[in-house]
Amino acid sequence: MFDHPHRRFNPLIEEWVLVSPQRSKRPWKGALETPQIINLPKYDKNCYLCPGNKRINGDKNPTYESTYVFNNDHQAIESETPDYQENGNPFFKTQSVKGKCKVVCFSPRHDQTLGSMTAKNIQKVITVWQKELQELGKQYPWVQIFENKGDIMGCSNTHPHSQIWASSTIPTEIQKESKSQKEYLKNNKSQLLLDYVHQELNLKTRVVAKNSDWAVVVPYWAVWPFETMILPTKKLHRLEDVNDSQIKSLAKIIKTLLTKYDHMFNASFPYSMGWHFAPYTKENPDHWQLHAHYYPPLLRSKTIKKHLVGYEMLAEAQRDITPESAAEKLREL
Repeated sequence: MFDHPHRRFNPLIEEWVLVSPQRSKRPWKGALETPQIINLPKYDKNCYLCPGNKRINGDKNPTYESTYVFNNDHQAIESETPDYQENGNPFFKTQSVKGKCKVVCFSPRHDQTLGSMTAKNIQKVITVWQKELQELGKQYPWVQIFENKGDIMGCSNTHPHSQIWASSTIPTEIQKESKSQKEYLKNNKSQLLLDYVHQELNLKTRVVAKNSDWAVVVPYWAVWPFETMILPTKKLHRLEDVNDSQIKSLAKIIKTLLTKYDHMFNASFPYSMGWHFAPYTKENPDHWQLHAHYYPPLLRSKTIKKHLVGYEMLAEAQRDITPESAAEKLREL
């Protein structure tokens, strides 16, 4: 039945996705994306993120030799945002959001993506993420770690980096995931994503890579062509709960996944990724399971991008290849 159109349900956010495998056979006459630049220098004197350079606000970066963190010079969320007065009108609701934004440069090298780093150096990035979460989680209920890789994903600086946005409100996607996981725990006395990953490991058809602590799968309900999730195989509520041994195995599986991505179309593979985990509230986090989402846009080559338009925007998400075929392609690389 997977060769014909069908819908799949995403229990994590309670939404459906239409799978239309026949669409992948269409001749392509649409626009082609310009591939991102891959021959970057080790150091760029004009880059705001390279060691020793001045940033746009005039501050000078130290000559850092490893992962480097600083406050974003253009804060999307500010700590001094004024409070808004609610007017009671259901059509014009406004809520004040306070927070802080940081930038995490993976390494001093301008040309070194996370996937091209050694697993040992990826471990350093993970421990920096953990440290930032521990600090920001004391002040804000939500902290989002994410990376936009590649110019077609809106990345404004080619020096490989991730971002951290802490906010005084819980974002919409996190609210959806929390609600679904809470209901599942109540009804099944177990965790939704932990049960899910073990089912995927048993079936094997959508598993891209695995080790003793982690699995990479193309979700059954995936929207993007080569979308994946990194899931722990044991109970973990937050990234800070990951111990030293699990950090090593996580770094290795991140390296494996990103290497596969880059080999898919022999190009530096663009994507948006982010970690989801239990918010920093007084609520019991037992229903939450740590996981990472990877959303790459490339569909058939390094120049053809999947766009969410038309039916996707007006009805529901739709994908052109089955998750099983996407997982098989990634697995074989």
